[in-house]
Amino acid sequence: MTAGWSWYVIVLVAINILGCVWLLWWTGKRRPGDPAPTDTSHIWDGDLTEYNKPMPKWWINLFYITIVFAIGYLIYFPGLGAIAGVAGWTSSGEHAAAKAREDAKLEQTFAPYAGKSIDVLAGNPKALALGRSIFNNTCATCHGSTAQGAIGYPNLTDDIWHWGGTPDRILQTVLDGREGVMPEWGKVLTGMGGDNAVDYVVAYVRTLSDPASMQNNYMAAQGKALYEGVCVACHGIDGKGNQELGAPNLTDNYWLYGNSSESLRQTITSGRHGTMPAHRQLLGETRARLAAAYVWSLSHPVGKPPATTVQ
Repeated sequence: MTAGWSWYVIVLVAINILGCVWLLWWTGKRRPGDPAPTDTSHIWDGDLTEYNKPMPKWWINLFYITIVFAIGYLIYFPGLGAIAGVAGWTSSGEHAAAKAREDAKLEQTFAPYAGKSIDVLAGNPKALALGRSIFNNTCATCHGSTAQGAIGYPNLTDDIWHWGGTPDRILQTVLDGREGVMPEWGKVLTGMGGDNAVDYVVAYVRTLSDPASMQNNYMAAQGKALYEGVCVACHGIDGKGNQELGAPNLTDNYWLYGNSSESLRQTITSGRHGTMPAHRQLLGETRARLAAAYVWSLSHPVGKPPATTVQ
């Protein structure tokens, strides 16, 4: 609060208090020439008379005591502009103290799960219930309440993991986030193969999940050479990707940004930039473990053998 606003508040409070004192004093005293309390001439039904008697002294004194209490309150607590008050109380301090108490309760709740592997936590019903709650409050905004994702947001219920699907890799993703970047290759490919170069690569990439479609496919044949000149650095010669880079497997027919030709063309031409935020600071390690355990359980339910293909 600036000094100007602080003085504005102080003056306004002082005027209101002094105004209340003056009003009580002015209206609570009788002056020479005032009519008698019974002399109002307001009579109804012959015996109902309106009087004009002053308020009892105890009532007026109670108002004065209230004003004195208000002055003491404003001295003790911060109510006069930027003056802190002798108690040193602040709303931010009150919030911090309340937060510390609630955080201590949360720590007691989460303490039994600290440091445990997420595949172990996934077998604990109580841990899964907590993990699901954390997921719904934090992760469902992007991945959906069913965790099946959307265009640009991965489906967490299948066995396809661009950055690896082991417990440690999933936990690392939740804790520290991921930065997936697909560079813009439109100009490079056009320079190498002409105006149709991107379409050639799209055609070849589609054959990676259906090798039989490569036969007698002129566009795919043209795209194969372009792919091997540019794309293999991240996706590999066989198109199975690289989990260290987050480069997706192109042979599984799963497309994070959609499988239409237009979507694939845009991905190659203009690139993509996907960000998974880090949650270490937001959730803390134990809550992040619980959320990761819930995510891991979606593709590894109890009683189901682990998936043989982790991508």
